[in-house]
Amino acid sequence: MGVVHHSNYLIWCEVGRTDYLRALGRSYAEMERDGVILAVAEASLRYQASAHYDDPIRVATTLSDVKSRTLTFDYVITHAASGTPLATARTTLVSIDRSGRVIALPPTLRARLCEAIR
Repeated sequence: MGVVHHSNYLIWCEVGRTDYLRALGRSYAEMERDGVILAVAEASLRYQASAHYDDPIRVATTLSDVKSRTLTFDYVITHAASGTPLATARTTLVSIDRSGRVIALPPTLRARLCEAIR
C-alpha cells in the first residue's frame, strides 16, 4: 500500500521519549541501570494523515505531567519536509523496579523532570 503501518507511530513515540530524556541529561539506559524502568501503562494515538515509506518524519515530544510514579508524554508527529500533521499521541508510563513492582521515581530524577515541564 505504500503507507507506514500504524504500529510504527508508537515506535516513533518511543524514540521521541528516549531522545527527550537524553536531552535532559539522563539516558533511559542509565535509568534502567539504576533500577528504574518505565513501562507504558496507557497509549493513545489520533491519526490525521498517512506517512509513506521513506518520508522524513519529525516527532515533537513534550513531557506534560510528572507524578510520584508516573510520567505523561505528548507527541506531535509531522512530515518533516512539509510540516503536514500526521498524528498526535500520548503515553503514560509507570515507574517499576526489575521485579515489576511499582516504585516512586527517585527524588532527583523527579525534580529534574518537574523542572522540564515548567
